[in-house]
Amino acid sequence: MTSQTARAAAPHTPVLLRETVGSIVVLTLNRPEARNSLSEAMIAELHAALRDIHDDAKVRAVVIAANGPAFSAGHDMKELTARRADPDRGRAYFAHIMTACSAMMQAIVQLPKPVVAAVQGIATAAGCQLVASCDLAVASEAATFATPGVDIGLFCSTPMVALSRNVPRKQAMEMLLTGEPVRATTARDIGLVNRVVAAGTERNAAIALAQKVALKSAYTIKLGKAAFYRQAEMSLADAYRYAAEVMAENMMARDAEEGIGAFIEKREPKWQDK
Repeated sequence: MTSQTARAAAPHTPVLLRETVGSIVVLTLNRPEARNSLSEAMIAELHAALRDIHDDAKVRAVVIAANGPAFSAGHDMKELTARRADPDRGRAYFAHIMTACSAMMQAIVQLPKPVVAAVQGIATAAGCQLVASCDLAVASEAATFATPGVDIGLFCSTPMVALSRNVPRKQAMEMLLTGEPVRATTARDIGLVNRVVAAGTERNAAIALAQKVALKSAYTIKLGKAAFYRQAEMSLADAYRYAAEVMAENMMARDAEEGIGAFIEKREPKWQDK
């Protein structure tokens, strides 16, 4: 068998792995040889997985992890550069990729279940954006975060959207303007990640955090997550008006009635997820 035939016969390696741990789905980026860069295929697989999970009542939370030393190096620059040979120098393809990636990131925010990032290594550019798009994030003490597009003449404009909604403006601008990486402890201090744990324990720590949230009413989590992101874009007065409406709606839910009753009666609630 020639080496070319051997390569052709080799099994296809999936770019995204899916594992179920109880009520938690773990999605693992699986392009370690490419530093888990977000290729067109990776973006599509992530988005498809999120669509599949969206209405699955058996799934109560999601963890996004990665294989290899890097969490994600962002967009696949080799894949993008190859389209410079297109008649339009790649403009249409670049727009397609950025739109697809933005839609996938928004699908994380719009998922009616919590999403936790488990970051074991470097997360740069769109990789940092992926972390910032998740509801919660657990980082290894060895992890670093950066938006270094400015170093190659490509400002991290789409990562900026998620980053600036996680960390204060001055810290976000420093990351965007200098491209310099920040350590995991700094990322925690500025609000990009929730927890920093010993290297090698971040995946289990992220699953444990997801499981803690999964014990709550799925209806309440769905309602609360949607309200959190919606009110954040409103003025203070509008946010309070909207939140009051959500609270009133929530009070009518069977799980709120059950939960309040359990609290008063000093017993564990039995959720119906409605």
